[in-house]
Order: sequence, then C-alpha cells, then structure tokens
Amino acid sequence: MNMLIQNGRVIDPASGFDSVTDLYLDQGRIVAIGAAPAGFKEEITLDAKGLTVMPGLVDLAARLGEPGGEHKNKLQSELKAAVAGGVTTLCAMPDTKPALDQPSLVQMLRQKTEALGLARVLPLGALTRSLEGTELTEFAKLREAGCVAFSQADAPLADTRVLYRAMQYAATYGIALRLRPQDVCLAAGGVAHDGQVATRLGLPAVPAVAETVAIATIVILMRDSGACVHLERISTQEGVAMIAAARADGLKLTCDVSINHVHLADTDIGYFDSNMRLSPPLRSVRDRDAIQQGLLDGTITAICSDHTPVGNDDKLLPFGEAAAGATGLEILLPLVLAWAEQKQIALPIALAKITSAPAMLLGLEAGQIKVGAPADLCIFDAHATWRVAAETLISNGKHTPFVGVELRGRVQYTLVGGHIAYTEPGAA
Repeated sequence: MNMLIQNGRVIDPASGFDSVTDLYLDQGRIVAIGAAPAGFKEEITLDAKGLTVMPGLVDLAARLGEPGGEHKNKLQSELKAAVAGGVTTLCAMPDTKPALDQPSLVQMLRQKTEALGLARVLPLGALTRSLEGTELTEFAKLREAGCVAFSQADAPLADTRVLYRAMQYAATYGIALRLRPQDVCLAAGGVAHDGQVATRLGLPAVPAVAETVAIATIVILMRDSGACVHLERISTQEGVAMIAAARADGLKLTCDVSINHVHLADTDIGYFDSNMRLSPPLRSVRDRDAIQQGLLDGTITAICSDHTPVGNDDKLLPFGEAAAGATGLEILLPLVLAWAEQKQIALPIALAKITSAPAMLLGLEAGQIKVGAPADLCIFDAHATWRVAAETLISNGKHTPFVGVELRGRVQYTLVGGHIAYTEPGAA
C-alpha cells in the first residue's frame, strides 16, 4: 500500500539528516524522500506537521513472557507495548520457561510474533541448555531456526571452561555472543551497589569488581579465541574504562547500557523503593556519569530498555526480596529524549543509540531512513508531556523507577513494514 508522510521533521540518525520533508512508502519500503517518484499516487496520507519522523527503535533486550505464557495474551500485550513506544524491532531474551534452547521453541516464538503483525522479534538463543551453564546448546541449529545471537541473560555461567568453549565455537563459525559481565560468586546474594546507600539501608551489596572481574576474564578469553563479544548492561565506571581499553587494543568488543542506568544512581533508591530493584543494581553517581560519558565518546554502543515485566506479587515486597526488573518499552524513547535535553546532545546523535547503532550491531538494515530501507518508522510529538502511570501502561509490567514522573515525547504512529501498527488515541 502506498503512503505519503508529509510535513514531518525527518531525522535519520545514521546519516545525521535532519529536515522537514516528505517520505514516500511503497510495498513496505521507503521509495523516495522529499519529492514523489514518477507515477506515485498515495493511498494513505499521514500529516506529520509538528511531529518528528525517525526510524523505529531497535531494542537489544526485552523479555516477552513466552515461551511460558503464565499470563494469557502476555506476548501480545508486550508487543503492543513495544509499538506504543515506537519500538519496531526487539531482541527477545532467552530466559523464558522453558529457555530458548531448542529450534522448535525458537520457531514457535517467531511464528507467534509474526502472526501478531506488531514489532519484529529477533530471538536470542540460550548459550547453554536450560541456561544451567554446563552444556552448550547447538548454536548452528538455533541460528538456522532464527536466533541472531546467544546469551545467558542473567543466568550465571560460573564454569570458565564452558565460556571458553563457547567463544572458540563462536569464533570458528562467526556466531555472535552476548554476555552479561557479572562474577556469580562476588555478586551472590547482593541486591544493591556496594556503597554508602547499601550500608545505610543494611542491604547486601554487589561490588563493582563483580563486573570488572568478569570483564577481565572475557577480555582474556577473547584474545585467545578471537571471538566477537557484546557485553550486556554495563554499570560501572571501571567497566567502561576496561571496555574502552580493550577496544583501543583492537578487540571486537561492544556493549550496551540500560536506560535506567543512564538516568539513575543508588541514591535514588530512597527508602527501600522496590521499583529501583534492578539487575545490575543502580550504581553510584560517579558510575552513572561515566556511563553518560561512555555513550558520548562511543565506548558504549547502544541503549536498551531491559524491559522486564514484573507482577505485583514479585515486586511489592521488601527491597531485598523483590524481583529485579522494570518495564521499559513504552518509556525508552522519552527517557532518551530527556537525556539528550539534559546534556544538550543533538537529537540525531542521541537517537542513534536506539536506532542505527543497535541495528548495526545486529547486522540489520533497520534503524535508518533512506531510499530502499524498510518502512519501520516512529512518528512522535516531541513536545507532548505525559505522566507515567501503572494504569496507562500497556505492558503487563506496571513497575518502573519512573512511575509518577512526567516525561516529554509521545509516540503518535508506529509503522512496521509500511503498515500502521500503532496509532495514539486521539491522533489525527
């Protein structure tokens, strides 16, 4: 179906293009920018005057609840939350029940998500069987079934020999590994950053070295195996510095950070606010500032939502007993906009962290606006303000550190493959 999107501020973070212009779509792709191609006759026109048109968000980490399905229609609700947040492509974490360790499970997930016609879902395969950390899964078969990379999610991988074999296997066959850098022994039992806040509140702590020891091990094994590794959800100043040094030394090492850790620090925990119970834990203000600097200098490649829906039964508990995690798909874009405004970062540069940069990591043609690119687009009102409230979130997860916070930036339309997957109620 032909579509004209007119009068919008079009931003392409990949090229830095930023101008008020028109987009022409046909058969799910962008066919022209600015002037209509010969013979083009639009069937649908979207007037984007006063709105910003950008590539759909590419989210590197989201939990969708399937396989498992303990909540009816959970997959559908999470993907509806994704398109409501402008997310058109997301990576599904493998820590489901059962874990994504069999080709049949991966194929089932893909079939279900494709049938819904909402956001595109890229499965991450389990690195080890049942995520138990002992036996590697069949990477080749899982990749054939549709897995774009392999991860342990938050499941521990204490056996260095298994990690080493995974890297050797990955290096031999060009397979992508995604690793959460956390030493399971050093982090055991901890729920908050090892600092003054944890001491004052009497909370068991996770020291920064739990991350840096793990990074050091990964870097050493990378040097020997030749593997390419992406580190998930960096949280410490020292970790950022180690990654920068490894990259400067020529290692193929990339990393991302959760949007929560871009904005928050352990001082935000307040009086045992379980909405702030995250994994990794919120670190010090110094760590948060280092993360923001790492995003600006390119050490940290991308920002993810780390979307983890947690129900009331698991979240409304004392801080130390509450489940870690927060909903994030619907607030990722406005929180990136807030970061850009606070730090006076040009919008194309900030938006690249949630579009073109993660798309490049995944080897996708998504995350950009150019002729021939998929018509996966997010159209938003940069000036609209709204307050985050549990009752208005589409996701089954109603808990986030930003409940009650007023944000700026509201998605009006989300297009996936040229069709409108989301329209904001009240949008013209």
